[in-house]
Amino acid sequence: MKKPKTQTALRFFIAAVWLASGLFCKVLNLVPRHHQIVARILGNEHAGILTVSIGGLEALMAVWILSRYQPKLNAIVQMAVIATMNILEFILAPDLLLWGRLNIVFAFLFIGLIYFYEFHLSQKQKTPD
Repeated sequence: MKKPKTQTALRFFIAAVWLASGLFCKVLNLVPRHHQIVARILGNEHAGILTVSIGGLEALMAVWILSRYQPKLNAIVQMAVIATMNILEFILAPDLLLWGRLNIVFAFLFIGLIYFYEFHLSQKQKTPD
C-alpha cells in the first residue's frame, strides 16, 4: 500500500532536522554554540573533534531514517538520544541553549512527533482497512 504524502513528508522533516543539526550546526560549525555546549559537557580538550563526531553521527541518523532500516529501533534510538542530550544540556549548559531551559519543551515535542510518526502513523498504515 502506498504511504500517504503526510507520512512521507514527516519522515523527510525528521531526517532534515537531524541533517541540519549534525551537518550544518556541528560539522560545518555554522552554529558555534554547539561547540561550546560540547566543551561545557565533555570538556574543552577534545571538544572540536567530539562536536564534529556528534554532528557526523547525527547526519548518519538522517540517512538511517530515510533508509527505513529497522524503523522502530531507529525511533527508539532517536528518542533516547534526544532525551539524553537535552536533559544534559538542561542541567549543564542552559545558558548556551537557543531558548534556555525552554529548549527541553521543544525536544520533547520532537520526541512526541517521532513517536507519533513511527508508532501511530506507521502502525495505522500496516493494518488493513
